[in-house]
Amino acid sequence: MLPLPGSPSSSWAMFRARLSALFVGADVRVCTAFWLFGLINNVLYVIILSAALDLVGPDVPKAIVLLADIIPSFVIKLCAPYFIHLVPYSYRTLLFAAISSWGMLLITLAQPYTDGGTITAKMAGVVLASLSSGAGELSFLGLTHYYGPFSQAAWGSGTGAAGLIGAGYYSITTTTIGLSVKTSLLASSVLPLVMVMGFFLILPRGPLRRTASSKHLDADLEDEESNEDVPGREDRGLLADPLEPSTISIKSSNPTETSTSWQERFLHDLRRSRGLIYPYILPLMLVYFAEYLIQQSVTPTLLFPLDKTPFSEYRSFYPTYATIYQLGVFVSRSSLPFIRIPYLYTMGSLQCLNLALLIFQALYTIFPSVYIVFAFIFWVGVLGGLVYVNAYANVADDMPDAEREFALGAVSVSDSAGISLSALVGVLGGVEEGLCAWQVGRGKDWCRKL
Repeated sequence: MLPLPGSPSSSWAMFRARLSALFVGADVRVCTAFWLFGLINNVLYVIILSAALDLVGPDVPKAIVLLADIIPSFVIKLCAPYFIHLVPYSYRTLLFAAISSWGMLLITLAQPYTDGGTITAKMAGVVLASLSSGAGELSFLGLTHYYGPFSQAAWGSGTGAAGLIGAGYYSITTTTIGLSVKTSLLASSVLPLVMVMGFFLILPRGPLRRTASSKHLDADLEDEESNEDVPGREDRGLLADPLEPSTISIKSSNPTETSTSWQERFLHDLRRSRGLIYPYILPLMLVYFAEYLIQQSVTPTLLFPLDKTPFSEYRSFYPTYATIYQLGVFVSRSSLPFIRIPYLYTMGSLQCLNLALLIFQALYTIFPSVYIVFAFIFWVGVLGGLVYVNAYANVADDMPDAEREFALGAVSVSDSAGISLSALVGVLGGVEEGLCAWQVGRGKDWCRKL
């Protein structure tokens, strides 16, 4: 913990020295590359959510966009940790960039709803971008295993910046500058190229090469040992690891043995995944369920008379809330080098309290000023970001080296699961529509003017 400047036990010189000590050993190229990975992998996701109102129109629940933007990501995060290790990181990066750009082009080139177009083609583009983002997140989180804790801190900060830059980009280009929705989204389709440049031009790939060389050496040693007399499983006892090279032949010429090897490895990974549910996956699910239900279903109804706000039209509330929320996320996701908060369930419970308070605000206007609501939206973002970075930091600290890469990727399913659940509740439960109907029935028809 850093001392406060000016306190009796500190001075500015000591404060600067301790601050510098926090970053001893940080590689600028590694931090830059992972910051860019976090930024670009998540920024299109945020832009799509910020553009939800303009993509589907005021008569379609914005949670529909959230479903298309998160369900594919959830599915790929649920399945990919068990096979994605077969694809080299370089190929993955190229594939993710291509799919993301293709998805944004589909969204951009589809006919807008104002001209009689349907949302089908747009949702297909959203699905592609979601698949790429989900696979990218679990891949780059796994990649941090090879580059140390500073890569994880840089990734977290980059994902936080993605929220701020994505929401701010869309708000500024469409509201302040006055660009069309199509032009704004089309410009964003080239952003995945930055991720490719980060991997091939900035990231030092020495750690990956050394790991590959080590694996080849281990394979050679296994081949040599396979020519010697090795005790069978019966001789090794009940505590033998079923995945040790002596009991599983990776290069077996017998198809049945190869099939058994893959089955045992898959079952072993499932057992590893179960141990991640309570300490890491559930608290992340809880906090993301609450904050995304707020963002997609509650904030569209947190409206005030225009003469009591800094806005000239009701359409400006939604992107402004999104930008303030993402500012909170960026601040907290950049906090990992400075502060660690291990109490994941406590923060998740606080997020649920925020959800309840903001629903009461939509129903009864318990806060008289929009600026108080701004503060609550910022706090929602801070809590979400804190749980995200501290959960993955806990995984990195708790897991042994052999388990860490898999665990980091497997835990990434939690945020998508929480967001998917919030979208289903938002759509099937009619949260936004119910809150809006309640307001209209009491003479506040502002939600109909979006």
